[in-house]
Amino acid sequence: MASVEHFEIPVDDIARASAFYRAVFDFGYEPWGDEMGMLRTGGGIDGDLHLRGAAPHPTVVMTVDRIEDTIALVVENGGEQLGDIQPLDENSRWVYVRDSEGNLIGLYDKIPAHDA
Repeated sequence: MASVEHFEIPVDDIARASAFYRAVFDFGYEPWGDEMGMLRTGGGIDGDLHLRGAAPHPTVVMTVDRIEDTIALVVENGGEQLGDIQPLDENSRWVYVRDSEGNLIGLYDKIPAHDA
């Protein structure tokens, strides 16, 4: 079964947005450079703020067992893969897909040691 990994919120101004989420929800913010950073919710699921780009709306990212298997199910059920699977680091990968209704969803998996 998949689970929610994190969320992504595109913004126009990182400083303004991080101040908003701190003031309204008491979320911590950890900058990762000038264009993105992590919102620490304290509730088990954290998310990032990043400068608005290809994904103009908030996105939920799901952890799956194997991205390729999930992409096959997405396509089989009326969705589509958007772009290539990308490495996040040496042990994990991600890709965006669209569901049957056109919503953007991120997929994330960990690479088994024998596949790395």
